[in-house]
Amino acid sequence: MENFESKLEKYAELLVKVALNIQDGQKLRINAAIENADFVRKITRKAYQAGAKKVYANLYDPMIKRITFEEAPEEGLGEFPQWEVQAYQELIDEGGALLEIAALDPDLLNGIDPERIAISRKAAGKVMGRFKDAQTNGDISWCIASVPSQNWAAKIFPDLNSEEQVEALWEQIFYTTRVDKEDPVAAWKEQIQNLQEKADYLNSKQLKKLHYKASGTDLTIQLADEHLWKAASFTTKKGIRFLPNVPTEEVFTMPHKNGVSGTVSSTKPLNYGGNLIENFSLTFEDGKVVDYQAEKGYESLKSILETDEGARRLGEVALVPHDSPISNSELIFFNTLFDENASCHIALGNALLLNIKDAENQSKEELAEKGFNQSIAHVDFMIGSADLDIDGENDEGEAIPVFRNGNWAF
Repeated sequence: MENFESKLEKYAELLVKVALNIQDGQKLRINAAIENADFVRKITRKAYQAGAKKVYANLYDPMIKRITFEEAPEEGLGEFPQWEVQAYQELIDEGGALLEIAALDPDLLNGIDPERIAISRKAAGKVMGRFKDAQTNGDISWCIASVPSQNWAAKIFPDLNSEEQVEALWEQIFYTTRVDKEDPVAAWKEQIQNLQEKADYLNSKQLKKLHYKASGTDLTIQLADEHLWKAASFTTKKGIRFLPNVPTEEVFTMPHKNGVSGTVSSTKPLNYGGNLIENFSLTFEDGKVVDYQAEKGYESLKSILETDEGARRLGEVALVPHDSPISNSELIFFNTLFDENASCHIALGNALLLNIKDAENQSKEELAEKGFNQSIAHVDFMIGSADLDIDGENDEGEAIPVFRNGNWAF
């Protein structure tokens, strides 16, 4: 690939200086598969050059994760180590940063009993709730980004040889993250400004409901009281601006946990922890999933919904235009970071504190009264398409066009 090393350097710098916005004296934790060690080394060097005090790299072998699900006793699957909880707590206490490299094999856990996966996820969810809150209330800066893995690239480009597959995926990552631009930093400033303008417009309209219409979808989503539309550019309590997702094309807000009704159909596969769920639909009544279907991955979908009571309700609604870089690639990435930024999506499970006014000064009970959903799960899935229409509705019952034919109507 032409100028590959130059683009790689730009990408690493973008993640450190813009996405994470590493500050002098800040600590950084990196979670990544061992296959991506070379890129982690680049990030580590860039972070120290940006002033990081210490970089902790957690490199893991995904196959050990599969072996664990195959062989470990249930008692082991249900255990989450206290030392790891403490490590994340220290990151919170010190206002550190987290980089998550999401590049797993989409078929990593194919064939594994979803109930065994659920045991592990529930164990982690019960003890990591404080950290999940810290990500959305401004305690830390964090980012999810990706680099190619061989198995992931092979899933997307099955007709190419192994070397071509990885190169093709790098090209897509550079394109969708705007690293192929002459000045990626300037390109991202423009992108965030565009998204913020959309969020500002939606906030000005004070919508009460959204009505979705498309093939297989007829859904009404009531929005939470005092909800806020946000673009994916956050600020910590210390005033550090960061991008939680690279790439990002969305603006998002909070649905009311009891205010969702109708049926919605997925438009892209959902990679849930190494298992694919495809061509599925959910039917809601009074905010709760009362029926569901899936052509593939039914048991995995069931395990999501049975995580806890809140996993059957929505915690996020996000708008993404069909005419966007990832969507225009016409690829299925089998990776939620990319696929959710190619398509409007909604999330089952926990709501995000930053999507409601003055959340940090309210009790859980007060937030619940306004529609805040609580769960240890938060699972985004894609529902956007070229034929999706969305209308907003205000207090007076006036219909306000939001999307037409999959794109912004304003």
